[in-house]
Amino acid sequence: MKKISLSIIIIFFSLFKGFAQNNADSSQYKKHKISFEEANFVSSYYHQEGINSAVTGGKGTEKLTDIANTIDIKMVGYDRQLRKHSLTLDVGVDHYSSASSDLVDLKANSSASSGDTRLYPSINWTVESMKKGTTIGGGLAISREFDYMSYNGNVNFAAKTKKRSGEFSASFHAFFDQVSLVIPTELRTGSQQGDDYSTVGRNTFDLSLSYSQIINQRLQLMLLSDIVSQSGYLSLPFHRVYTNDGLVHQEKLPDNRLKLPLGLRANYFLGDRLIIRAYYRYYTDSWNLNAHTASIEIPVKMTPFVSLSPFYRYNTQKGADYFAGYMQHTTTDAYYTSNYDLGTFVSHFYGMGIRLSPEKGILGNAHVQMLEIRYGHYTKNVGMTSNIISLNLRFK
Repeated sequence: MKKISLSIIIIFFSLFKGFAQNNADSSQYKKHKISFEEANFVSSYYHQEGINSAVTGGKGTEKLTDIANTIDIKMVGYDRQLRKHSLTLDVGVDHYSSASSDLVDLKANSSASSGDTRLYPSINWTVESMKKGTTIGGGLAISREFDYMSYNGNVNFAAKTKKRSGEFSASFHAFFDQVSLVIPTELRTGSQQGDDYSTVGRNTFDLSLSYSQIINQRLQLMLLSDIVSQSGYLSLPFHRVYTNDGLVHQEKLPDNRLKLPLGLRANYFLGDRLIIRAYYRYYTDSWNLNAHTASIEIPVKMTPFVSLSPFYRYNTQKGADYFAGYMQHTTTDAYYTSNYDLGTFVSHFYGMGIRLSPEKGILGNAHVQMLEIRYGHYTKNVGMTSNIISLNLRFK
């Protein structure tokens, strides 16, 4: 994994060097030529522990580690109508190791499911008309890992009000996924013993709507809503379920799901040094899962170039109709899962971020304009904890 991370960093700096050279010579081009604007490198390390693995039927280790690295490069140019064109290229690589996934085969010391690498590149293009106050765009992305393949596309639109104090936006995402049927070993038939797994489809369509409004010089509000429709194979094939008679089954969930989250975001500016960012979301879906989420983050500017951002998020969830713990399902249940992500729980997530943006750049390098480090600790009242630390470098 160190080799993967090092390779990504080398590629990133090589790309950045080339774009920076092009940007330095941009004065010889006309204004409408597209050129490098900024790039971001984000790396994170995540570790979790738990006692309710869905792979082993709602009990057992949930130990998992994940190292994620993403690079995005943004280029900007203007056409003859002075519309702003933005092209963003993004590449991400995650690598995880999972003790629970390793137990797809209960007798294996180390199986193919014990770890995996996910690659997910994307490209997005937007066109903003300064005169009309509108933005249109679209993008394509792909995500690939051992047992999952996803293709997705999006289109989006935004329009400002006449006085530029409000903005309406809408985006539509479509995901077309293929899930490999990696079945627990004891449930496999003779034709499923090898590593040549069959696949099934899963489609997701997401319409997101939002409206933001500047109330006054200190307060900004945003209303958010989504309509998410899923169809196809919505279970995970390697999740076990143990019924109250001691028998083991493969997770079974309905082949359609409708999700309806509604949110409100508020930013309040307490002078030049302090901002209060608050957020609330209500979630419900057709599986009768309901949740309330509230969060607050308070960025404090300690100096003109250093800021701290303590944050806290609270979530309470009432589980789906089809959830029950280890050996709590009956053989008459039409659908069943022991995945605690679909169960009832209360969670807390809190931590701190520090952001450095020196006038002369990080370590005196004017191109490296920002360094941010964030740490978060997450707990569930059902025996799960996790920690995540991330680093973000911005180049211009």
